[in-house]
Amino acid sequence: MIGTTIEWYDFYLYATATALVFKPLFFPSVSSTAGTLAAFGTYAAGFGARPIGAIVAGHLGDRAGRKTVLVGALLLMGIATTAIGVLPTYAQAGVVAPALLVVLRLLQGFAVGAEWGGAALLSVEHATTGRRGLFGSFTQLGSSAGMLLATGVYAGVRAIAGDEAFLSWAWRVPFLLSFVLVVIGLVIRLRLTETPVFAEVRARGETARLPVVEVLRTQPRNVALTTGLRLSQIALFVLLTTYSLTYLQSTFGEDSQVGLIAVMVASAIGLVSTPLWGHLSDRFGRRPPYLFGSVAGVVALVLFFVAAESGSAVAVVLSIVFGVNVVHDAMYGPQAAWFGELFGTRVRYSGASLGYQIGAVLSGGFAPLIAAALLVAGDGRPWLIVAYFAGLSILTCAAAWCARETNQEGLA
Repeated sequence: MIGTTIEWYDFYLYATATALVFKPLFFPSVSSTAGTLAAFGTYAAGFGARPIGAIVAGHLGDRAGRKTVLVGALLLMGIATTAIGVLPTYAQAGVVAPALLVVLRLLQGFAVGAEWGGAALLSVEHATTGRRGLFGSFTQLGSSAGMLLATGVYAGVRAIAGDEAFLSWAWRVPFLLSFVLVVIGLVIRLRLTETPVFAEVRARGETARLPVVEVLRTQPRNVALTTGLRLSQIALFVLLTTYSLTYLQSTFGEDSQVGLIAVMVASAIGLVSTPLWGHLSDRFGRRPPYLFGSVAGVVALVLFFVAAESGSAVAVVLSIVFGVNVVHDAMYGPQAAWFGELFGTRVRYSGASLGYQIGAVLSGGFAPLIAAALLVAGDGRPWLIVAYFAGLSILTCAAAWCARETNQEGLA
């Protein structure tokens, strides 16, 4: 959980900066709408690199072990994030600045693509049958904790420095703090032990020679299903925690903190709601909470847009808390366990990582970009965004219905 928290702190830090500062600093010479699209385009680039990280990490993780890959992923993420903190802006370096920003974002995407599978499997494979949902949810907690840390640090630095100093230089401070966090994470991760189920496979000499190829050849259906299970889950989270910051600036004003406050509140509650949903999936199965989340997601998104238009900060916070903690976490809490249980030990890292990261690219990476474009196409009204998300929800609901129930199965 601690290592994953640091990884997600770095990744979400970029998301928060995309919504709040990257447009004027790295894309100042274009219109406001084009600047927003360009900023979210660099954000999407990080998602594009995630399947590559998943493929490389899946191969190494299924052959050499989960621990080694996790250490490398954390180190790469820390280097990329710290480097963003010392980047020149467009005013200082011209087009070189956004080009370097994209490169570093790609490295972040590669690192987080390598991260999740190993962290999830270390949790799930160390757990006993009947507790894998709960144990796996601690990997998922890194998302809430990382988001809470990223938005909290950003809001704190902005409040202390003031808007002018924040835009001038203080936005770099949260990125530079990553170096300290990565050192802490490395100390912890170097003490991890390999999971017994993988150690047995390796001891018997049964590790897959080309695990990515093998999982695509033998279990393509499960790769497709886990990809589908990601679609509405990650899209809902990104829309409510990243795109919402930009959308709320147009309704509450650019100096408003309501979006950051709402995300921080939801992230704090997520530290409780995520393991609760994981625990419930151990008792009642992975499918029921997932079906609920995929159907209720459309309602949650509508409630957010209605709250945003109402001008009520309280309504906005409540809508985001409902959307993230009640609806999103119903899918996210059981996810690590369900993804891991759907694949055999020989190819588990590769299979779970591929489905997780391909779904992230197809949905989460492009969600803010698509939402920004659909808002323009809808003349400033958000209902095309809701229709787009409803399509993703239908696909996720279908995947949840078709995936086998696994909460009482042993790990093969």
